[in-house]
Amino acid sequence: MCRAFILVLYGIVPTLQPANFGRVYAAYGGIFIVLSIVWGWKIDNVAPDKFNIIGGIVALIGVLIIMYWPRG
Repeated sequence: MCRAFILVLYGIVPTLQPANFGRVYAAYGGIFIVLSIVWGWKIDNVAPDKFNIIGGIVALIGVLIIMYWPRG
């Protein structure tokens, strides 16, 4: 029960941050995906397949769009 509460709190707290925090939080998610793939490969010795690599690239492209796309 305590874990569920902490997980819910982890999801709610970011909504209370300043407006730009959403972009930072989304970019963090993309970086987390890529680092998870790298961790599995280097630490757990589970080689990523082509779909893991494609998904990681898509996540990084998403991070770049979120953080650096010009806004008017």
